[in-house]
Amino acid sequence: MAHERDLVGYGGRPPDPKWPNGARLAINFVLNYEEGSEYSVVNGDSFSETTLTDGGAARQIKGRDLGAESLYEYGSRAGFWRVHRIMTDRGMPMTVYGCAMALEKNPPAAAAIRESGWDVAGHGWRWMNHFDMAEAEERELIRKSIASFQQTVGQRPYGWYCRYAPSTNTRRLLVEEGGFLYDSDSYADDLPYWTRVDGKPHLVVPYTMSTNDQMFYRGNFGRAEDWFQFIRDAVDVLYREGRTQPKMLSIGLHARIIGHPARASALERLVEHLSGFPDIWIARRKDIAEHWIATHPPQP
Repeated sequence: MAHERDLVGYGGRPPDPKWPNGARLAINFVLNYEEGSEYSVVNGDSFSETTLTDGGAARQIKGRDLGAESLYEYGSRAGFWRVHRIMTDRGMPMTVYGCAMALEKNPPAAAAIRESGWDVAGHGWRWMNHFDMAEAEERELIRKSIASFQQTVGQRPYGWYCRYAPSTNTRRLLVEEGGFLYDSDSYADDLPYWTRVDGKPHLVVPYTMSTNDQMFYRGNFGRAEDWFQFIRDAVDVLYREGRTQPKMLSIGLHARIIGHPARASALERLVEHLSGFPDIWIARRKDIAEHWIATHPPQP
């Protein structure tokens, strides 16, 4: 099978990641940049998507849904810049899960990402369902995305994360392309881990659906304070565990969600909370992958 399941993993004996400077926890902030690449009539689709917006579930409007489009536009026009200010003012590095089409449509945002030194992981050409794609189509869109990122943000993506779920071909196609350090199409662990694809070692840096601002739209949280406390609790638990078993934590963000003023207050409180820890490593995803490759190379 293309994806055999591993239900054991590290088996209760995780390796010491040996994070830089003896850090007890590595944290990676991820900004999913999708606005302008979602399903819409403008992009040739039959409907306008409202997923992960204040509009709720998709609405049955024939033709263009201008309200739905504007819900996404808030993220690119206003939300992105609020998140950018919060993070750059505090010197916090980030990773951008970028949809290539979305960044092509917003050159100022692409320039800001480039100038900030944030790294970019591929989030597809568009915000599309990779699990529905034929192999040839997916291969071509991966290549198209790489070329686009090199033009817009001045770097190729070293990681990859599909919308919702990969296809059974995705990981093999990434290894076939040859330039990726890792993919994040897994939620299976608190640490990176190695897989083998066609006999070749391939690194997985797991992502998260829990410590993610999408929880505002899953019926979990209504107040910024609730989300902040939830993420803070994850940080505090992993920090305590880090005395003997250091781990990694991903924090997923979206410009159209956390970028609204009331919810942005939670992000401000979170980064201030993290500034009080002398031994937490806040890093780009590329940095974490490169550290793992150097410190825990694949075994035969």
